[in-house]
Amino acid sequence: MSPAPRGSTWEGSPDATGLRFAIVVSRYNEAITTKLLEGAQGVLAGAAAALVDVAWVPGALEIPLVVWRLANSGGYDAIIALGCVIKGETAHFEHVSREAAVGVARAAYETGVPVIFEVLSVYDPAQAAARVTEDRHRGREAAAAAIAMATLLRRLGEAGR
Repeated sequence: MSPAPRGSTWEGSPDATGLRFAIVVSRYNEAITTKLLEGAQGVLAGAAAALVDVAWVPGALEIPLVVWRLANSGGYDAIIALGCVIKGETAHFEHVSREAAVGVARAAYETGVPVIFEVLSVYDPAQAAARVTEDRHRGREAAAAAIAMATLLRRLGEAGR
């Protein structure tokens, strides 16, 4: 058996010391999005983030433009997009969810700034509430992912020097 090929392994860290974050959060379904925001802010504070700015937007469809603007500012190591779209009686739910996801992904690709997409797309309010509990909190998970991505990209930048 031959030895494993040589190479490097990179991964993020849970330590946000010195890192700057922005959170873009939708006011639509605010009872849920406020809980997402509080969870994310708690994780970032606990990980010693240097800065956490919050931008409120009317709904999920407005999130991508603000994410793109903040990412282009050069002021943030990562951005978190938070929202909640609950299915109603029409197909509007699918359009909003899809376009929010596409727009946020495009902002990340175009700017090189990691953007964590945590816009819940659920079928009813109970499903939304189940995603902001002590055991399963998507806001906290989003913040942890943002820290991991910001530190990973920083390490990859240092590796290329």
